[in-house]
Amino acid sequence: MRIAIVTDAWHPQVNGVVTTLGKTAAVLGQAGHEVMVINPGMFKTFPCPTYPEIRLAMLPGRKIRELLDAFAPDAIHIATEGVLGWSARAYCRKNGLRFTTSYHTRFPEYVRLRAPIPLGLTYALMRRFHSAATRTMVVTDGLRAELTQYGFRNLALWFRGVDTEIFRPRAKEFLGDQRPISMFVGRVAVEKNIEEFLKLDLPGTKYVVGDGPALQDMKTRYPGVRFTGYKKGEELARHLAAADVFVFPSRTDTFGLVMLEALACGLPVAAYPVTGPRNIIQQGVTGFLSEDLQEAVQEALQLDGRRCRAFAEKFSWGKCTSQFFNNLCIPAAGKNRVNIAEMLPRPGPVSCQGPLEERG
Repeated sequence: MRIAIVTDAWHPQVNGVVTTLGKTAAVLGQAGHEVMVINPGMFKTFPCPTYPEIRLAMLPGRKIRELLDAFAPDAIHIATEGVLGWSARAYCRKNGLRFTTSYHTRFPEYVRLRAPIPLGLTYALMRRFHSAATRTMVVTDGLRAELTQYGFRNLALWFRGVDTEIFRPRAKEFLGDQRPISMFVGRVAVEKNIEEFLKLDLPGTKYVVGDGPALQDMKTRYPGVRFTGYKKGEELARHLAAADVFVFPSRTDTFGLVMLEALACGLPVAAYPVTGPRNIIQQGVTGFLSEDLQEAVQEALQLDGRRCRAFAEKFSWGKCTSQFFNNLCIPAAGKNRVNIAEMLPRPGPVSCQGPLEERG
């Protein structure tokens, strides 16, 4: 089957959306499907206002039409609500084609943090975008409930996975700083609420692994923190595994894929009790959630990393890609549900259930 994925978020960006789409496309390819990812690298681009490292496609309508006409996909998935997303949506609407979308990012909240634009206005825009889709994929039951309150319809679950071969427990000696080492990994930007972590009076050493528009300001204001910049793959996994606790201060993430990566490295998570962490972390088992982030860190440090690893091993990209595939608008001849994991040369773990399902 030919599957087109349209996304405004793609390499060289480093974030959960890019990781999820890249892994999904790769697993679909391994299962014998032909996947085309339409991304900003195929177009002339300009820098996103207030976030120049993100490049936006310039007037992409004609080229999107040419690409999709030539590829003739059996299914179209629009992953983001950016310039490419709106253009692909217009193409599908004009040609009477069904398509799916996904809700990865709390765009209204991110905009509100940068400009005095009412949440109701941006949520209305998001609702309009996704209302044309046959299904909108969301990562947790909690997010599905929230979006339903905002008037979104036809919501379907699409969980996440983690590569437990790369992200695994390793020697702590990789980082020689004073312990305990508290670590944040992600975009250094206002929407990540990172300063709530940096302000904490914690023993040991704080690490920030990542880059973003607020990096230089944070380096200046918090000289005692170790800022490493972006790390990927093996190097990222070594940093995570060498820490003692993962601190996730974001209140706006829809999921937080990096939390799964931390857990796979045997690292307990400290976070606020909000959507994202609430749907991943088992309280007092794989992490600790509290409105007092300092308390969350202290409690998480007492937890057994082996239980974190055991939980992460239940998530596989094969099973999650099966969810994605079965949510697509596929031709009538292909409507039987498919287990992508069974098609792979090396199938992964058999479960992709989150804590809500496991608790029954």
